[in-house]
Amino acid sequence: MSPVFDCRDEAQLLPGMRQARQAIGRGDLVVLPTDTVYGIAADAFNPRAVQALLDAKGRGRQSPPPVLVAGITTLRALVAEVPEPVERLIEAFWPGGLTIVLPAQPSLSWDLGDTHGTVAVRMPDHRITLELLEDTGPLAVSSANLTGKAAAVRVSDAQDMLGESVAVYLDGGPSRSGVASTIIDATELVGDVSGPIVRVLREGGISRAALGEILGDLLEPDPRIRAAADDDESQASAAAEQTVEGAPE
Repeated sequence: MSPVFDCRDEAQLLPGMRQARQAIGRGDLVVLPTDTVYGIAADAFNPRAVQALLDAKGRGRQSPPPVLVAGITTLRALVAEVPEPVERLIEAFWPGGLTIVLPAQPSLSWDLGDTHGTVAVRMPDHRITLELLEDTGPLAVSSANLTGKAAAVRVSDAQDMLGESVAVYLDGGPSRSGVASTIIDATELVGDVSGPIVRVLREGGISRAALGEILGDLLEPDPRIRAAADDDESQASAAAEQTVEGAPE
């Protein structure tokens, strides 16, 4: 069976981190704790390892994994540009539960799947994972679960689903939040554009309201509110038509 290291125990932390680094270097998979949910990690620059990650989850190339980084310096090396509004988001929410999609640096030699020239990047707020990232460099990391199953909030959850497909399990205890990160698409901030151009792809640990405090009008309006407004307008229009139809000639 794949080894599990309780990283809350200093006697297990050092050998666990050593084996995790070695596994990443070999192109194997590692399960690690984050501030949101447990993640399954692979060397972002090893296409075979990234494909193994997708296979372990039962996911296709059309769902490329995000990349975790140790800080904004690494982010700048991975993306084509870091727009000023994204700088503000990073200052407010990193490290933390915000994943940002930006155009990828075109000179990079990697294959995360069908990314369409973009990359989703996050800096996690977890000591163990940040330490590992400092040693390994960027890691392709997705939630440590089978596609369609609930995200793992304990290392045992990940073990039950992923088993021997993972070389090393790092146990950091129950996830602090158990809530996945919020994902935003900021690709349209790169270039000369105007209007509400940052979209929330998934609302998670960072609320839309908190994003709006930083981005203002750059944040696309909540489509649920717009849909409700359209529905109210349709109902009002239907009521008006009924009134006209029922009025005396």
